[in-house]
Amino acid sequence: MVNTSSDQEAPGALEPVRTLLNTWLIPNDTRQAEDRFEAYADQAGLPRTRRKELRSLRDDLRQAVEHHADTAAIVNDWVERLDIRPRVVDDAIAFTGGGHAADHVAAVLEAIAAGRWHRLKACPDCRWVFYDHSRNASKRWCLMTAGGPGGRSCGGIAKVRAHRERTRATR
Repeated sequence: MVNTSSDQEAPGALEPVRTLLNTWLIPNDTRQAEDRFEAYADQAGLPRTRRKELRSLRDDLRQAVEHHADTAAIVNDWVERLDIRPRVVDDAIAFTGGGHAADHVAAVLEAIAAGRWHRLKACPDCRWVFYDHSRNASKRWCLMTAGGPGGRSCGGIAKVRAHRERTRATR
């Protein structure tokens, strides 16, 4: 079981990006990292020829969300690689480029332009990617309390751990 709270969903076209990023996860029950990309690709009807590219995009974007790499460098590399270009369509900006990966990169570009990209975060404990809807964008963990019978309360667990360490240090 993983955290699936609907209040973690990203707005608009950023939600499919969050879903893609969460095809790599650490399930609450086993605590062993799992790559569920193939099941995601099968369900999406993604041709085998496009899977390597999309998995590579997922891995790169996870590095950006987890702050292990420079977001600008990653996104700019993908924009060039996929030859994505902006176009004005019906008084709005749209991006050229076909395929699943290009759609995800376009969603990231739109989120960056709207100032929403930084709200996509990875929990430091379970590494589940969530969208931070808090007013000041200060949410750190996926959930403070268990989101269901199999849910993990990473924030609560971290606070208990910190409390125990402080208590142990004062003894």
